[in-house]
This record gives sequence, structure tokens and C-alpha cells, in this order.
Amino acid sequence: MTEENTGNAVANEERAENHFAMQRIYLKDLSFETPMGVEAFQREVKPQIGQELSTKIEQLDETHFEVVMTLTITVKDKDDVVFLTEVHQAGIFTVKGLEKAQMAHVLNVLCPATLYPYAREVVDNVVVKGTFPALMLPPVNFDALFAQALAERKAKQDEQASESETAH
Repeated sequence: MTEENTGNAVANEERAENHFAMQRIYLKDLSFETPMGVEAFQREVKPQIGQELSTKIEQLDETHFEVVMTLTITVKDKDDVVFLTEVHQAGIFTVKGLEKAQMAHVLNVLCPATLYPYAREVVDNVVVKGTFPALMLPPVNFDALFAQALAERKAKQDEQASESETAH
């Protein structure tokens, strides 16, 4: 029984050292453009919606990270851009006590998943203020995006390793 209690105490101590917390969520930058001007409202538009998503991570100190998600939405009618909006949704997160792989997962999956609903709301608000219908962007599977990025990085490393072996 004593060994079991000691094991639980060690596990609890390890859990206490692992820490993730959201400190602040804020809008870092916002852009909205209607290059067509009034013509966008005078013709029947068959919109084609393009969405780009990227994340930038900056370590502020030993345990604090700023994660900035950039969400760019481009709505076109054939080759004409009807409107374009870009949102830089940011957050400051406290992360400590995690192994390198866990830290990468938290910063590249959990943090962007936390920021995305805020960015979606900003996009919808600004698009409606531009007198266009709300876009209601679909959810994003950040786990799948992260797994895809890891697979692509590994494939690139494998390719480079095989090229360097061939060169020798």
C-alpha cells in the first residue's frame, strides 16, 4: 500500500509540473478590402471562396508563447476579387513541463484550435459589415493538419537523406 501511495504522489507531482493555460486572446491585425467597389453589389456574383490558414509561434520567455493564427479569406467571381479579409488572431499561452513532442502538439494543435472560433467570428462580423452574407466558415481539424505537416517534413527529410547518400 505504501508503494502505491508513493507512486501516486510521484504521478501527481508530475501532473502538477505540467501546465497549460490561456493568458489572453486578442485581435492582432485585421484587413478587409473590396477591390471591385460598388460593382460587387451591382452584378450577380457566383462566389468562389478561398481560405488560407497559417500559424506563427513565438516564445516570449521560458513558459510563455504567443501564437498568431492568420486566416485569409478571398472571395472571387471568376478572376475578379469581390472581397478579401485577413485576420491575425493571437493568444498568449503558458505552457510548461511538457516533452518536446507534447509541446509541439499543444502549440500547433491546441492553441490554434482555441484561436480559430475567435477568428471565424471576426471574419463573419467584418464580412457582414461590408454588407456581404456571413460566410459561416467550417470547423478545421488541426490534429489532421499537424499530422500532415509532420508527414510532409519526414518525407522531405527522407528525400534529402537519400539524395545525400546518392551523392557520396
